[in-house]
Amino acid sequence: MAILEVENLRKSFGELEVLKDISFSLNKGEALSIIGSSGSGKTTLLRCLNFLETPTSGSIVINTDEGRNVLFDGDAEKGLSEAEIRRNRLHLGLVFQNFNLFPQYTALENVTLALKLQAKQQPDYKTNSKAILQAIEDKGLELLRQMGLAERAGHYPHQLSGGQQQRVAIARALALEPDILCFDEPTSALDPELTGEVLKVIRGLAEKKTTMIIVTHEMAFAREVSDNVIFMDEGFIVEQGPPEQVLGNPREERTKRFLSGYSS
Repeated sequence: MAILEVENLRKSFGELEVLKDISFSLNKGEALSIIGSSGSGKTTLLRCLNFLETPTSGSIVINTDEGRNVLFDGDAEKGLSEAEIRRNRLHLGLVFQNFNLFPQYTALENVTLALKLQAKQQPDYKTNSKAILQAIEDKGLELLRQMGLAERAGHYPHQLSGGQQQRVAIARALALEPDILCFDEPTSALDPELTGEVLKVIRGLAEKKTTMIIVTHEMAFAREVSDNVIFMDEGFIVEQGPPEQVLGNPREERTKRFLSGYSS
């Protein structure tokens, strides 16, 4: 069974319909890349999946070992409570293209902040806070080590390169152990020489079978790491399938035109 099921998802801003009947699924351990021109709806789709925007209609379902979780059932009119939105967001981590780190916190503090806030809701926090906070610190340091940033744990964002900031952002997203990790053009704000270090981290996550959705303009990278690719244009999914088909032998004329702007 797919870990993510998206059916007939639509999103409008006033009279402007940005997402038009989007349907796809994602299996656990797979990496899905979403490609398309600017304005095609890619980022809006991610924002809807992460409930930074509320879809207009459609459904979003997450299937985990604990059961079926209906995150959105198509009724935008009734709205979602803040508690429901927070609960939904735990299923999907999001890495933004512009990092969105808190400038007043160190790398380690950025990674552990959400975990510490969560910990304070635990029944045994008052009696066991020291051990809980130490475990969180240890987890944050381990994640930074995995990102190659153990020695930067005490540095503030302005003391880090763009590539280092993005790796901190990835560690922060991983800290909450989401079912699906989402990337919104994770290298678009980076200089070319820093792009490689972030792509290396994502490549490593793909090798570990981390379930991921990656909005990207790096076609060679998408071909390398993706199990499936979606091409979007004007709010529609025009074509989806394995990378060798969508990127190597596209069937749709719109896909061919888009890819003609990239060297293979």
